[in-house]
Amino acid sequence: MSKITDSNFFSLENKTALVIGGAGYLGFEMSKALCSMGAKVIIASRDIKNFNHNMKKLKIKFKKKKPIKYLKIDISNTKSVNLFYKNLKKECNSKLDILVNCAWNGKKNTLESINNKDWDHDINVSLSSTFKITKKLLPLLKLSRGKIINIASMYGHVAPDYRIYSNKNLSNPPSYGAAKAGIIQLTKYLASYLSPFYINVNSISPGAFPFPSTIKKFPKFIKELKKKSVLGRIGYPKDLNGVIVLLCSDGGNYINGQNICVDGGWSVR
Repeated sequence: MSKITDSNFFSLENKTALVIGGAGYLGFEMSKALCSMGAKVIIASRDIKNFNHNMKKLKIKFKKKKPIKYLKIDISNTKSVNLFYKNLKKECNSKLDILVNCAWNGKKNTLESINNKDWDHDINVSLSSTFKITKKLLPLLKLSRGKIINIASMYGHVAPDYRIYSNKNLSNPPSYGAAKAGIIQLTKYLASYLSPFYINVNSISPGAFPFPSTIKKFPKFIKELKKKSVLGRIGYPKDLNGVIVLLCSDGGNYINGQNICVDGGWSVR
């Protein structure tokens, strides 16, 4: 561990960060935040088109920073994970300091519409795959005494209010919250059992962070979401920047096994 001073407390210089699902709405913003603090960032995702689209906006702003790299992965496919691991070791020279698990893929199911296949898919992608990829990367994280941050959700510890999800296009499937609750518990388990290797493991539970398309298309729904937060507003991706940098930097060295809610105070009442 490098010597901590006031000037480098939150610096990520000489750190390599991997963001699984980093091409997405929240994942890319967190990747930008890590990059802005000096980290070499690698985004792993199935969606290279989305990655390239986001990177176009980034070239000018970060032209003096280390570039964000892309590696393809399907975290639900064992062959893809194994190939990714080989490519990752080459890309980072077997040096991985930070792992951010941010992948999610699922349908807008209701309790009535969700079937067994949808349930199994959602649990596999969000929870089981997070466990599997984390275990796969442990040899690299043990070498660096690294940090793991799992992206959970407010709905991992509170239930959605059915009254504001009457529109089926906005529905929140039961598999989502169940998987995210599992992420929170997995985080605590890993924090305990990886502590002998000096690996910090924490999770972040974002509150209401609707997509821009949802904000534009469903203003009444957004109004109801705002009412749920004591701050009276929804969350935007940049609201996660501070907490992700804290947990990945030396500033978070004594934070371990915690689930940090970034929900505008939704869960305080």
